[in-house]
Amino acid sequence: MAPEKLHWAHLYKEVVTSGLCTGCTACIVACPYDVLKYDDEGGRYKPFHVLEDGGREDCTHGARGCTLCTRACPRFRDWEPEIDTFLFGRSRDEHEVEGVASQIVLARATDPEVHAAGQDGGLVSALLIWALEHDVIDVALTSALEGDGTSWKAVPAVVRTRDEVLATAGSRYTYSANPLAYADAISGGAERIALVGMGCQASAPAVMAARKAGKVARRFVLSIGLMCSKTFDDAIFPELFEARYGLARENILKMNIKGVFQVWMRDGSFHEIPLKEAREFTREGCKMCPDFAAEHADISTGGIGAFNDCTLTVVRTEKGAEVFQGMVDDKALEVRPIEDDPGAVALMRKLSRASRKRWPETAVPMPRRMPSAS
Repeated sequence: MAPEKLHWAHLYKEVVTSGLCTGCTACIVACPYDVLKYDDEGGRYKPFHVLEDGGREDCTHGARGCTLCTRACPRFRDWEPEIDTFLFGRSRDEHEVEGVASQIVLARATDPEVHAAGQDGGLVSALLIWALEHDVIDVALTSALEGDGTSWKAVPAVVRTRDEVLATAGSRYTYSANPLAYADAISGGAERIALVGMGCQASAPAVMAARKAGKVARRFVLSIGLMCSKTFDDAIFPELFEARYGLARENILKMNIKGVFQVWMRDGSFHEIPLKEAREFTREGCKMCPDFAAEHADISTGGIGAFNDCTLTVVRTEKGAEVFQGMVDDKALEVRPIEDDPGAVALMRKLSRASRKRWPETAVPMPRRMPSAS
């Protein structure tokens, strides 16, 4: 008996409408027929299927055998053990609640301009610049702020140069579906692409490769993950920052999360907002996401721990180790042993356990099957 052809009808039922969909857009990027679109209005952040080609729930191409959308989805069926086995040649041990790691360190950019422009040490900006300048990648997909930046609307962006990396540096806490910049990247001739994104996005290149999702999988050559417990709807700006604290989005200069929402204003003032007040603005796609630590990136990065000028850095794959060591050899990074801040690893594992508990009992058993403590 031939194996079942898993396509949009299965993805729609099991992921898109079940609460598991994070809105990462990997299915849209992988679709060769352009019948999947993205709805990011009103906090939805979901893929949808065009009505003229099979309707909302089905796909004429899928019925004829196209399975690329399910092969690209990092939340479809047994995605976690599939990716673990593909990347690391084994399933993770019980104590590896934050995913498989070959090295955990603290790192920061040595270039003062990169360090100043970036967030928590400028590691991600330094990674992208080094990879571009050393012919590892042609472009990177990341996020930028729309227009002049005063709307604080995060949008997918392609960066090709040092200046473009620095112009898009810094954290946004509303959602940007960075893989959607893929079309712009390949239209410009890019063949080797880096993806910067939260765990839901950073898993996409690995699951595409594991499930042999064609040219798209081959073009993603580097995945940089951003540790993330949640992102927020755009409504957080008018309904929390402005309505409750008088902080107009066009006057916000910079934001960070360090136990509280930290907001720097253009007039030089600084404000702290309790995270519990932001909870009601949590994006729906984040509420069942089990991946805090970007567990399937080549390199995962997080601004947690005691040192605000360093990034907690988890090197996971051979590719990640090759790039990271190259940067160390070139003195593009200053590295400190994780023993300097053991609390950072403890916090990463605590947040990873908390995120894994979100995975519903009704879905495939991993990742919820991991122990609640170790």
